Amino acid sequence: MNLQEIKALQEKIGATPDGFWGARSIAACQEYLRKLRPATTIWPSTSQVALQGFYGSPGDEEQLVNIDVSSYGVRYDGKPVKTIRCHHKVADSLERIISKLSEIPQGRYALKQYAGVYNDRPMRGGSLPSLHARGAAIDLDPSTNRNRQAWPVSATMPIEVIEIFAAEGWSCAGSAWGRDAMHFQATI
Repeated sequence: MNLQEIKALQEKIGATPDGFWGARSIAACQEYLRKLRPATTIWPSTSQVALQGFYGSPGDEEQLVNIDVSSYGVRYDGKPVKTIRCHHKVADSLERIISKLSEIPQGRYALKQYAGVYNDRPMRGGSLPSLHARGAAIDLDPSTNRNRQAWPVSATMPIEVIEIFAAEGWSCAGSAWGRDAMHFQATI
C-alpha cells in the first residue's frame, strides 16, 4: 500500500490518518473489525481444547460437507471450483461469505485466487493441528498475502474482504496478527 492508501484505511477504521501503520493503527483496526462481528457468535476460541470441543478431532472427514460454489467464480490455479469441502458447522456461514464476496470487485478477485479450506495438516512451523485440518479455515490470494508478509503494508488483502468475514464472526490472520492475510478462520 502506498501512503495515501494507508491514510485512507486509517481514516476508515478510525485511526489517525498519518500514513504510519503501527501499534495504534493495528489496535484501531482490530476494534473496528470487532464492532462488525455479530453480538453473539458460536465460534470457539483458538485454544485446542475449545477447538476440539466445538469442531471435534482434526482430520475427521465425517464432520465435513461439500458446499456448491460453482456459481460464484471461485478458481483454484486458474481452474473453476465447483465445491468446497468444509466442516458442517461453518458451511452455511462460509457460503454466505463467498456469496457476498462474489458481489464486490475485491471479493471476486480474491475468489479467483482461492487456495483451499480442508487440509489435514499441522499449523505452519508447528505440531498442533491447523484450523484447515478441521475444515474451518480458508485461504485466499496467497501470492500477495503470504505468511511473513505484513498486512496492510505489503500484503494486499482488501479491507472490504476482511469486513465480510468479520461480519460473519470469522477472524483474518492479517488483521489479527499482522501477517498471513490470506488466512481466515471461524474462531474468535
